[in-house]
Amino acid sequence: MSSQSGAGFLNGLNDAQQAAVGHHCGPLLVVAGAGSGKTKALTHRIAHLIGHHGIDPGELLAVTFTNKAAREMKERLELLLTQRLALSQFGQPLATLPAHEQKQLRSRIYREVIKELWIGTFHALFARLLRFDIDKYKDAEGLSWTRQFTIYDEADAQSLVKEITTQELQLDPKRFEPKKLRWAISNAKNQGWLPGDLEQQEAGQGHRGKLLVETYRRYRRALAANNALDFDDLLLMPVQLLSQHEQVRSYWHRRFRHVLVDEYQDTNHTQYELLKLLVTDGLPPAEFSNWENRSVFVVGDADQSIYSFRAADFRILMGFQGDFGDGASDQATRTMVKLEENYRSTATILEAANSLIARNSERIDKVLRPTRGEGELIRLTRCDDEVAEAEAVVHRMRELEAAHPDLRWGDMAVLYRTNAQSRAVEEALVRWRVPYTVVGGLRFYDRREIKDVLAYLRLLINPADSVSLLRVLNVPRRGIGKTTIQRLTDASTQLGVPLWEVVNDPEAARTLAGRSAKGLLQFSELLNELRAVIDTKPPSELVQLVMERSGYVSELITEGTDEAEERRRNLQELVNAALQYQEENEEGSLEGFLASAALASDADNKDLAAERVVLMTLHASKGLEFPVIFLVGLEQGLFPSYRSLEDPGALEEERRLCYVGITRAKERLFLSHASERRLWGGMREPAIPSAFLSELPEALIQGEIPRSGGASLRREQRLERLTRVDREPAARPAPSRPSGRSQHSWTVGEKLSHDAFGEGTVTHLFGSGEKVSVAVKFEGMGTKILDPRLAPIHPLT
Repeated sequence: MSSQSGAGFLNGLNDAQQAAVGHHCGPLLVVAGAGSGKTKALTHRIAHLIGHHGIDPGELLAVTFTNKAAREMKERLELLLTQRLALSQFGQPLATLPAHEQKQLRSRIYREVIKELWIGTFHALFARLLRFDIDKYKDAEGLSWTRQFTIYDEADAQSLVKEITTQELQLDPKRFEPKKLRWAISNAKNQGWLPGDLEQQEAGQGHRGKLLVETYRRYRRALAANNALDFDDLLLMPVQLLSQHEQVRSYWHRRFRHVLVDEYQDTNHTQYELLKLLVTDGLPPAEFSNWENRSVFVVGDADQSIYSFRAADFRILMGFQGDFGDGASDQATRTMVKLEENYRSTATILEAANSLIARNSERIDKVLRPTRGEGELIRLTRCDDEVAEAEAVVHRMRELEAAHPDLRWGDMAVLYRTNAQSRAVEEALVRWRVPYTVVGGLRFYDRREIKDVLAYLRLLINPADSVSLLRVLNVPRRGIGKTTIQRLTDASTQLGVPLWEVVNDPEAARTLAGRSAKGLLQFSELLNELRAVIDTKPPSELVQLVMERSGYVSELITEGTDEAEERRRNLQELVNAALQYQEENEEGSLEGFLASAALASDADNKDLAAERVVLMTLHASKGLEFPVIFLVGLEQGLFPSYRSLEDPGALEEERRLCYVGITRAKERLFLSHASERRLWGGMREPAIPSAFLSELPEALIQGEIPRSGGASLRREQRLERLTRVDREPAARPAPSRPSGRSQHSWTVGEKLSHDAFGEGTVTHLFGSGEKVSVAVKFEGMGTKILDPRLAPIHPLT
């Protein structure tokens, strides 16, 4: 393409975007605030390099955070370059040309440009690089791979580790869990360690450390024997290859003269090593000076760094100026551009976001500037509990949808801190027949652990349900293998009886199951015991019994990972669902609860093309935008999370997460918190508002009289009468306060006794004076936040 055809790629950009796009050679950090048009800047820059500077598309490497982002960037780029080609070749806009000519132009751009570009995620791009050069990799143990290698996903990798530990090393899977060993190997690879390096790290760790190293060695040998790589290898192996092989490194350094990285704040140290090797040909960044027809262009925002649990380190972005840049002040630097004009949100929403994030100390100073009008005030609602909160959210949605014909269900999103919070909102949406979808995670009743426990419960009512039986026969693990299950199903088929009759026959179990008989007998004994009490216990107790007696919860506790903890919370939320069902249905049965769960899980999924309200975690919302955002559960200990309360760095990440949530909103933002919440399946406990709420300017917030709804919802028979949150609740007398408890002055470290939870220690104080709340750590119960005026607690002298 001629340079003249590329001259217009700066049109329609603001000054800061033009500075970023027009930058040609050398390093540049683009600090791109939320909604500031960073994707536009990236695509226009690539188009400008190709169309104006005549850069060969094959010399460009663009790294995106997701495969979806890579696809979207290619599509935008193809359209941008095709539109420019139409103007230069025909002198008229692309849209005015006949369809066949449009297609020809697009085809040409695809063939000459898009096909030659390297745009993708770190994993995708470096897997592609390895297809060229993996045969040149020199392994310390003499292992080798060919260019036809297979990429194993996590399930494949775990299966391989399991085979090594249980079959080859004959380890007890309960003592040496394959999943934990696999995680430890993955962690070692992310640190850049091979088995020899890990052996040095594990020196002095005894037998367990030696077994981990041995498992890692055998795992790598098995991967090589299968000519396979796992996801971690796709980053670790290129680092090793480029570090050890000067000729290979020099080739790729010469090949990729212009490197662009999106979401730079989410890079980890292995990815950073890869970038340095490519950009500087192995030299320390500060010593590299040959920027002729070469650039490194990174785009990111430290204020949106929320993935530390994935090993992302926003300090890599913070250090760009010291590594590659000129190190000058923000005002004088030539190697940093700030995109601060926001094209997404109203001025009110932006002012709130700016005020919140300014509290963080680890950031590059910037202020989002509005390009739109003030907009509506942010609405803050305090509700009785999570049920009332969900009802208030759905009521507001229905109001908006009725009042604004142009507003669709898909224009509204509900954001929450943890997946378990979706349950109450989902059930309110189902009640009011509002279509919805859960993004970035399964819907509550579709999650694996929920389906497992519901399968147990269905079996209690209908043992002939063979689908449910097969689902949980070996969940949690009881040593019942595939061969045994096949024998049992063959027998039931040949005898023409339900599978349960074979499983429940001790003689048949011993005959068919062999070594698995013990696990099979324990399973049938468990179901029979639970079936005996089905008519005497409410649904919530039956859910709890299944979770505990099956060993499901104890296995998750033993696993001890963040994923296991999230699954345990979801199970506790299932107990909450059963408790709520009981409160709403005085004579509620297990059968009725299962019917309500089935209704919720199958809610209006017939018309998949219909517009739906979107539910997602705050982490999943990054990069998205909606006209209307509901941010729920703004309470201390929930958001910010308990884990962050004692760690300033973690608290700053929680604040960044809140900032991300607020900046998803284009037109309207609704915040809510509950006065009490049944968190992880226990008693309802007082909840206090999130500290983040007090960090928002009061002038921007329109508060509301606390809504009633949750308590009445559980008492009333007719839902239509119970969710009228548009009426002001009648004035209620203030609750009487036991004078003895409220007068005691609590201190951190003080020991106390709770009538139900036993002895505990005060770890935090929230609020002051009469409004103080205490966080108390109870042995075996975890931390609870309590109101001393209401909770049955007594100081231990």
